Amino acid sequence: MSECTHDCSSCGESCGERTQPQDLRKPANAHSHIKKVIAVASGKGGVGKSAVACTLAAAMAARGKKVGILDADITGPSVPQAFNIHRRALGDEDGILPAVTQGGIKLMSLNLLIEHETDPVVWRGPVIAGAVEQFWTDVVWGELDYLFVDMPPGTGDVPLTVFQSLPVDGVVIVTAPQALVGMIVTKAVHMAEMLDVPVLGIVENYSFFRCPDCGGEHPVFGPSTIDALAAQLGLPVLAKLPIDRSLAQAVDEGRVEEYAPNPMAGVAQALDQP
Repeated sequence: MSECTHDCSSCGESCGERTQPQDLRKPANAHSHIKKVIAVASGKGGVGKSAVACTLAAAMAARGKKVGILDADITGPSVPQAFNIHRRALGDEDGILPAVTQGGIKLMSLNLLIEHETDPVVWRGPVIAGAVEQFWTDVVWGELDYLFVDMPPGTGDVPLTVFQSLPVDGVVIVTAPQALVGMIVTKAVHMAEMLDVPVLGIVENYSFFRCPDCGGEHPVFGPSTIDALAAQLGLPVLAKLPIDRSLAQAVDEGRVEEYAPNPMAGVAQALDQP
């Protein structure tokens, strides 16, 4: 090893004194041309993150954009179900071919590769992270305006892999009204900031229940804390979504593209700016 010049920009060594982070991003498949990569994340499970990711993708596609979804929740994939995709993925000499929904959204999920949808994925962290990398490097995404990445909850191997290996342009954080969820979501925000990934804003799901009889809004999980949390973190509130049984049913039945009005239409419009 040569004498250290303290110029990390021209040095390939990985030493303890390195002051500039190495670029760990992986090249996309040679036949993929993606303009923007946006992650949809949360610090905690059960906040409706996948439903938000799927409705956001559908809303962006409704704006005439070419859209894809990378389902990075390897052990709990749910994106194919939301779009009624149950067939196995195919491939050719160029790579793995994503499934395409009725509305033209391209998607890739581990559920498209395993023999049975209910087969458990009993893999350790590095193997799971490697699968996510392959969804980026080996899948032929083609021409996309937006690739949305549905992240697993937490701040572990997969979020770290996505933030470091993919050219993420920004992340949308999904939360719920409970104070405990807000505390955990703050961890996800801080992780993104540590890795220099812009946080585009926060979506509060299950914000209230709208009575079908009187139209009144009732905070089932207590008063919303999103405005105070967003102000504390210096982030915009992108949306406050109600508890909506009909949306949940549409996702369960694979009709997320058909659901109207799309609750994420305003968020899609806000993100789709020059």
